[in-house]
Formats: sequence, structure tokens, C-alpha cells
Amino acid sequence: MTVIKRDKQNRSYMTGLRKRGKQVGKMSFTAFIKDRIPGIVIRTVALGVIVIFLTAFDVPFQAVLAVTVVLVMSVIVFEMWEFLRKKKFYNRLKKALGELDRKYLISEMIDDPGFLEGNILADTLVECDKSMAENVAAYRRQNKEFREYIELWVHEAKLPLSSMRLMCRQSPEIENKMVVQLGRIDDYIENVLYYARSENAERDYVIKETSLRKTFGNIAVKNREALQMIDARIETKGLDVSVLTDGKWLEFILGQLMANSIKYYSPERSLVIGVGAEETDIETILRFRDNGIGIPAADLPYVFEKSFTGANGRRDSKSTGMGLYIVKNLCDRLGHGISIESKEGAYTEVMLIFNKNDFYNPQ
Repeated sequence: MTVIKRDKQNRSYMTGLRKRGKQVGKMSFTAFIKDRIPGIVIRTVALGVIVIFLTAFDVPFQAVLAVTVVLVMSVIVFEMWEFLRKKKFYNRLKKALGELDRKYLISEMIDDPGFLEGNILADTLVECDKSMAENVAAYRRQNKEFREYIELWVHEAKLPLSSMRLMCRQSPEIENKMVVQLGRIDDYIENVLYYARSENAERDYVIKETSLRKTFGNIAVKNREALQMIDARIETKGLDVSVLTDGKWLEFILGQLMANSIKYYSPERSLVIGVGAEETDIETILRFRDNGIGIPAADLPYVFEKSFTGANGRRDSKSTGMGLYIVKNLCDRLGHGISIESKEGAYTEVMLIFNKNDFYNPQ
């Protein structure tokens, strides 16, 4: 019951926030007066009582009128002054908030309000900003420690894999099967490493001229055993070009595309992987195409979403739905475009778009 009550209170609180959010705008005189109606009513009643007492004591009408005018004018002048100084502060606050990309920095944009409520608001925002900064710093430390642990674990896990590869070569009858399975384990470990790094990829990449032929050649060699086991064929065209990217990250991206082609090949025909590049004045387009089982039309819009496996993934219990998500994330951070086309039962084609930018051209 306590949990239900607390949940209702939270929903009521959030509803109140949304309602207030819709009503908040620039400070207007009408809204200011509406907010001060209780005070105006109290002052009006007090003035009426004063007039009654003055009349009861036979004070001349001119004196009563003079007192009334003085009191009314003093209230009007005070309210106008109060409105103008608060209007200036709050409108400046709203304008600064609207111009900030990072809204949480608003406390650094506030000038001295010059009135009590404004000072309380400014101090509160500063304290909130300080608390948020401390929490963000704590989470960043935790995230950094986690990433360092994952990277250490990956490097440690690769050592026994390398040893097992050497052991397999001593037993030719099991070499091919074992090497393929070890390669899959290696790919999964690579996924963990690149996923941990992808959130901060901008700190770990070097943009320079990278050969598409050399990068794809490395991937083909790495997957040689798996390609031979399913009698796959690779066709390349126009790869003698270079693009502005980070070679290590591009190799991972192409490796993921290769792994998907191998994983989802059609048993009805030999796998053919076609990789070709096209150049224009402003961009280079790399097309990665296979004749595998394809992707259902209903799944196509969601293939880059995190943990989405789709119909094909449900057929393969080993699918995690993370490969294309990481690929899309890396492309976004590197400034590359990516799109995918597919027809179920026929083909899948992924297009990587590399913009030509002289700013990154090494001198």
C-alpha cells in the first residue's frame, strides 16, 4: 500500500510540474496582479475599515478622501515598482535559459536579483547545480573504472584464446572447427570492448587517410576459416581509394558486417559478399552486399536499435542485437552516414558514407 501511495504521489507531482510548465512564460502584468490578488483584497478590506473608522469619528470628508488617495497611490506605486524589478530579473532568466544548450548551467548566468525571493531562487539553483555536478562526477568515476576493468578483462581473455589457437594447429583434424568457434568467441569479446569504448569514441580515434582495400583485406584474412567452411566468395570493386576515418574503428565496423553476412547466409546457395566503393565530389560510398537470407521488411526500420534481434535473431539463439547498434553508434560519432537495404530471401546491402573534408586532410 505504501508503494502504491508513493507512486500516486509521484504521478500527481509530475502532473503538477507539467501543468506549471505549460503556464510558465514571460512575466506579464496581468499574471503578476492575479498572483497578488489575496494581498490586494486584504489591503482593500483594511482601507475600507480605516474609512469606516475615520467616518465614525466625524473626520472631514476631504481628509478621509486624502488619506484614501494617499494609501491607494502608495500601494499602486509599490506594486508597479515590485513588478518592474521582478519582471526584469525573471525575463532575463527565461531568455538565458532559452539560449543555453546545457540548461543546468543556468545558475552561472544569473545576476544579482536584488530582492529576497530572487536571492533565494539563485542560491537554490547554485546548490542544485553543485549537487548535480558532484553526482555526475561520481558517475563518471564509476563509468571510467568500469571501462578500465572491461578493457583489462578483454586483454586478459584474449591470452588464453591465442594459446588455444596455437594448440589447435597441433591437431589438424579439429583445427578448422575449433578455429571458427574461437573466432566467434573473439568477436564477442571484441564487441564488449568496442561497446565499452564507443560511448567515448571521440577520445580514442585518429582521423586520417585510410585505405579501404587494406582495411577490408585485414577483415577478409581474419575471417578466412569461417568463409572457407561455408564456401563463400568475395567480390571487390573500386576499393583502391582512401577515406577520412579511423582505421581501427572502420575495421571493427566492417568486421561486424562480415560477421552478420556469415551468420545469416542462405544454406540454399553459396555465400557471395560484394564490396565496392563509389566516389563523388563530396563523398565516398562503400557498399557491403551479401546474398544471404535478408531482413524482413517489418524489421528493417529497427535493425540499428539496441538489443533488437528481429525474426532472424530469434532463429539464431546466439544473436545479441548489439552488433549493428554499435556500428551505428560508431558511425554517428565518426561523422559517417550509414543506411541499410534488404529483401527477405534475396540480399542485404549496407552503405557507409564518408564525407570528404579538407579539414581532416593531413598536411
